Amino acid sequence: MDCPPWPKGKKLVHLDLKGAPPRVEYLYKLIELFSQLGANGLLVEYEDMFPYEGELKLLQATTQPAYSREEILTMQEVARSKGMEVIPLVQSFGHMEFMLKHRPMWHLRELAQCVGTLNPHKEESVKLVMEMLRQVVELHPGLNTLHIGADEVYTLGQGEDSKLWLASPGHTVEGLFLSHVTKMAKAIKEMWPHMTIIIWDDMMREMNQDTLKASGLVGLVEPMLWDYKPNMDVDKAVSLLEKYYCAGMVDLWAASSFKGSTSVYTSIPSTQRHLENHLRWLKVAASISAGINLKGIAITGWQRYDHLSVLCELMPVALPSLAACLQTLIHGQLSAEAQSKVAERLGVTSVEVEEIGSAADGALLFPGRKLAELMVELKALLNSEDIRFFENNMLVRGWFSPYHRQRKMVTPLITLQIHTQASMYLAMLQQKVEEVRGEMVHLYPDSTAEEWIQEHVSPVVAPLQRITDGIAACVKEMVPE
Repeated sequence: MDCPPWPKGKKLVHLDLKGAPPRVEYLYKLIELFSQLGANGLLVEYEDMFPYEGELKLLQATTQPAYSREEILTMQEVARSKGMEVIPLVQSFGHMEFMLKHRPMWHLRELAQCVGTLNPHKEESVKLVMEMLRQVVELHPGLNTLHIGADEVYTLGQGEDSKLWLASPGHTVEGLFLSHVTKMAKAIKEMWPHMTIIIWDDMMREMNQDTLKASGLVGLVEPMLWDYKPNMDVDKAVSLLEKYYCAGMVDLWAASSFKGSTSVYTSIPSTQRHLENHLRWLKVAASISAGINLKGIAITGWQRYDHLSVLCELMPVALPSLAACLQTLIHGQLSAEAQSKVAERLGVTSVEVEEIGSAADGALLFPGRKLAELMVELKALLNSEDIRFFENNMLVRGWFSPYHRQRKMVTPLITLQIHTQASMYLAMLQQKVEEVRGEMVHLYPDSTAEEWIQEHVSPVVAPLQRITDGIAACVKEMVPE
């Protein structure tokens, strides 16, 4: 069925800065584009890119400088000038890797091996989270809404303090989660009575209505139900929203995804996959009770699954997906009108980044388009069977096996043929990598270019390099100088 467009409310684009933080000039261009595509808010997850001060200064990134106070204020001005609200996302319970990885904070982990989960029993935990929030709120003048995360609180209940607490009658892991989040929310309301507090909903999904009702959270926080799957279960999402509503949580949010949710290491997104997710969210919005106040949707663009995992797709290759998803929400489907809006704004003929081709001279370029084109070309090269499975080709397996390499006994004529082929592939890759690097460092810190290349290119180049080096060494033993 065709759905009505997304109901009134916010369409937030999620900026995940815990990986590949854009250079500020690029960031400002992106914000302008988000606005042109139909977004009216930003959900900004700073993590280690926020200029924390005092005892929290150690949280700042070291691979590249954190954004300065001036840059963060300017970013908000750019957003405001486009009619966009900025909502910071500061994790307060789970996904605390960026804090708990630091040695002085190790004692605040729920479990020694789990870098993500905060120990809720320590007063210092609450104190540090409140200090983080204070610094973030202070640098967002006029802030009305704050997202405090609280998703995927893995290993909660497994630490020694928690085991002791859980030994008391009536104490449960659900209760432990709810009491910490309630404590945080009350402390926030005490400092900023007007503040709207959003949390991720996943830790509450299995809780029954009565548990939620009795928790003290009702009226303090607004759950954001997230589901990024292309085949998401519409009925299940509707019943979850209904459950929160019946527990007294009238103000609710949704979260979809335009990138960063396919696999932990995906480098080029499939727009179709993310479109399916948004079409299902439209069905959810059309099926819920009239009393539910769906305040908006956050279109997430994860840059890492967590602080310590690898990079997901970079923003330039995901902009066609974001454009298509936003226009689908606005029109209720990816109609001809929606597609022409995407084509017109991005100067593309397809919403799939792998099919956008090269921009004609004078065509309207979306910010980062050149990099998107180069990354698609490089990825095609890296995925070509001849290169990716070079070690498995007949000549290598037949005349330059590990056995040959070990004994340094080879047929020079054939191995030199292999060497020529491998060298040619290496040169092709090297040339394309340098083009990608040259473009990437205009938009991202050098450390991002380095990380992306090591993650995606080095594993493919290494076997080719081993073969060329190995052949050179073996031929030396077999052919007179």
